[in-house]
Amino acid sequence: MTGYAPSVEEREVVIAGGGPAGAALAIELGRRGRDVLVLERAHEWRWRACGVFTSPATVRRLARLGLSEEELGAVARPLPAMRVETPAGTRFRLTYGDHGTARPGSAAVGLDRSALDPLLVAHARGAGAEVREGAAVRGVDGRRVTLAPGGSGAGEIEARVLVGADGIRSIVARSAGVVRPAWLGDRVGLTFHVADPSPATPRDARMVVFRDGYVGLAPVAGGRVNVGIVLGGRAATRLRVEGAEATAAAVLEAIPPAKDDPIDWPAAERCDPIEGAAPIGHRVARRHGSGWLLVGDAAGFLDPFTGEGLHRALVSASLAADAVDRHLDGDTDALAAYDRAMSARFRSKDAVSLLVQAFLGRPAAVEFAARRLAARSAVRETIGLVMGDLVPASRALDPRFVWELLRP
Repeated sequence: MTGYAPSVEEREVVIAGGGPAGAALAIELGRRGRDVLVLERAHEWRWRACGVFTSPATVRRLARLGLSEEELGAVARPLPAMRVETPAGTRFRLTYGDHGTARPGSAAVGLDRSALDPLLVAHARGAGAEVREGAAVRGVDGRRVTLAPGGSGAGEIEARVLVGADGIRSIVARSAGVVRPAWLGDRVGLTFHVADPSPATPRDARMVVFRDGYVGLAPVAGGRVNVGIVLGGRAATRLRVEGAEATAAAVLEAIPPAKDDPIDWPAAERCDPIEGAAPIGHRVARRHGSGWLLVGDAAGFLDPFTGEGLHRALVSASLAADAVDRHLDGDTDALAAYDRAMSARFRSKDAVSLLVQAFLGRPAAVEFAARRLAARSAVRETIGLVMGDLVPASRALDPRFVWELLRP
């Protein structure tokens, strides 16, 4: 039919991405009576490179979103501490101010993302949001979204507010021209799960540091242990030559045995395919524009070592909910205020993360800092609280703290 133009669907709020940040934002806006549409490209949840280890602050935010104690108990495995181990054998434990009490909401946890992510989507639907799975965003023009053909609801959607919650490769961020090179260069991540032979036994998560990288080992709900490998420098180059399978096998082979860890790492039974992420970091020049904003990893992600991704995602969703609500009510500064609030909230934490990464890139510096943290309980506790987002990160930048860490 000559001159025919398909109709454009009009919605109040469109969220590209149904991960934790997008679902959390949909929950908050749905409860405020807003018309919310979440576009999730996957037809159903599948394992992908994502964070599972997180601090008590994340669990508390999940509870504030409405997850019941029973639901949290099903998705979050309490972990007494994160134990950091250096190549020279120095070890210290970060307890996040909890001193090892393994209770949800008071300790770090390992999250079963295969249960958590669908649960948050279900809560979003329960709050009144529409979640359209199998709807892949192909293009963005201002606040207009074009969906890929063959998916759910293919066509165009015009939003009063468009939110990019679509991760480190955010099409919303790219379309706005705000993506910038990551601060920490070309780092690569590999992640998968292995079977846990002792799922009922409380034990620490482990962070094993090696030259040009580290591997995090986090027991999670569901009888598994998540393996998260981050590689930089020569290790990242070797990965590209040798491939993910060989690299993962070499890392598992090098994990030192521990009395409280029952897994024979070289022979560990893998539960799912290796998923990769490259580059790990993501940086944007700004998080908002005319009728759009970014949340979660799409709004910037720096450092998996600190386990902060999920907490930052939930904080950004909460701040964004207030901003979107005010914007729709006519506050012309609301989206810019969200951007300022995110900068203020995470500026010091990013500085700490960059400092941590500077140490990790120098073996002698890692050992120097690790020995002092192992011997100085007050300094160690402050670092744990800062990494767990339980106190302002500015505490770790205070000259008095730096002196206590570095003094002979």
